[in-house]
Amino acid sequence: MMNIPFLDIKQINLKDYTEISQAIDEVLNGGWYIHGSRCKQFEQSFANYCGTKHCIGVANGLDALILILRAYKELGIMNVGDEVIVPANTYIASILAISANNMTPVLVEPNINNYLIDVDKIEEAITAKTKAIMVVHLYGQITPMAKVWELAKKYDLKVIEDSAQSHGAYYQDKRSGNLSDASGFSFYPGKNLGAIGDGGAITTNDDKLAYIIRALANYGSEVKYKNMYKGINSRLDELQAAILEVKLAKLDADTEKRRVIAKMYREQIINPKITLPQVALGEDSHVWHVFVVRTDNRDEFQKYLAENSIGTVIHYPTPPHKQEAYKELNNLSLPISEQIHREVISLPISPVQTIDQTSYVIDILNKF
Repeated sequence: MMNIPFLDIKQINLKDYTEISQAIDEVLNGGWYIHGSRCKQFEQSFANYCGTKHCIGVANGLDALILILRAYKELGIMNVGDEVIVPANTYIASILAISANNMTPVLVEPNINNYLIDVDKIEEAITAKTKAIMVVHLYGQITPMAKVWELAKKYDLKVIEDSAQSHGAYYQDKRSGNLSDASGFSFYPGKNLGAIGDGGAITTNDDKLAYIIRALANYGSEVKYKNMYKGINSRLDELQAAILEVKLAKLDADTEKRRVIAKMYREQIINPKITLPQVALGEDSHVWHVFVVRTDNRDEFQKYLAENSIGTVIHYPTPPHKQEAYKELNNLSLPISEQIHREVISLPISPVQTIDQTSYVIDILNKF
């Protein structure tokens, strides 16, 4: 019997041990640890990778989304009490960013087949208070953006991407992070582009927005000890930036390894009790941050896989509108989201997972 971890982060990092160690050593001996040359270098590299004019490194993905909305408030484009449309089945961080700005999340049901916001249901959720549509490229797949752009233009709305799970994914000829007015990324260790610690970034083509975000993230200051805004401290440190620079160069190759595994799963899992994910927009639209399937009897299924030494994680067991933190939303009826959260379970997938390991997982799944 093989032992298949859900995600072997240690081995993912150890495969680049020599280069990561060298980067750490250079930062340590450089003697500059915040807002130095390594952060500037990574910001430029990641902006180039995404195809945007600007990248601002921040402390984590949640801060990235909070700061985007906060900057729009500073610009007078958004205000307390405004509404932001967001998919109902997202990770709670997307919604926390809206709440942190004293704005109102408006939850829209996803498409049951691809788990992305149902773009055909967005327009009915738009009101006079709506100021933005926040799309979430959940599980690594790009949201169909054409309809989102159309609605944004029609109703004069901002489009914000939560790209925490979609590093490198394409829509048409543009990557995630360059499909909106501004995008928030997470570099949490388990992400496709993961730090060894926490980290995040914001990408945008808006010069003024980038300027305000950069100041807000640095205590509201552009020039030391001169504070234009009541800012926060949210900075990507030199160590994480140097590590991310090493790993960014490997990201596309790692993504291709994920795609090989996903293709095997999608072609060879033939158990009718397991619902496989659908790819809506072509293979380049998906970077397979996680490979999510659905089954009616998830608890039994997860127990069966554990007994066969296959690690799994549920992304996510409880929908945001049923969380205690959002008591004001607990009475909402969102049956598609509730079904998704009741049935989904994520299978192992990573750039260090072998073909033999993948074949073993498939064999065990088909025997369930």
